[in-house]
Amino acid sequence: MFRYISLAIVFILAGVIVGGYLFSDTKPRSFLSVRECGLSCLNQEELLGLLGSVGIQRLPGIIPSVQKETDKTIVIKHPFPQAPIHYVIIPKKDIKATEDISEEDTPYIIDAYAVMSALIREQNLRDYKIVINGPGFQTVRYLHFHLVSELPH
Repeated sequence: MFRYISLAIVFILAGVIVGGYLFSDTKPRSFLSVRECGLSCLNQEELLGLLGSVGIQRLPGIIPSVQKETDKTIVIKHPFPQAPIHYVIIPKKDIKATEDISEEDTPYIIDAYAVMSALIREQNLRDYKIVINGPGFQTVRYLHFHLVSELPH
């Protein structure tokens, strides 16, 4: 019996340590402070944003369809494209939305735009749009950009 209890304690401690590492560079999300807003803060966009933040910062190798990557930005093909060319450009810093950008986030935003510029030049895109949605229109509550275009010229 003591062996099972010891094993359970080891697994719990390992989970706390791994969880602490994985979530250490993420910004507090509202669902983590249930006291302040009740259960209404538990929404899909916040949860997906938090999990996306952990994946992008700690486990980038498991992200599917990576097209381009720098130390500050990752680009993936959109899983449900709305045009022949549809990339999602994601800074590797936990920024929830445009209004949350701080001065320390500047290198990540600049790098994201530099990566978009490189993609546009590499693929000779002329008719393209870069879309960023506010929190009310985001499926995932994590700052990201969409580069959308028809076929290159």
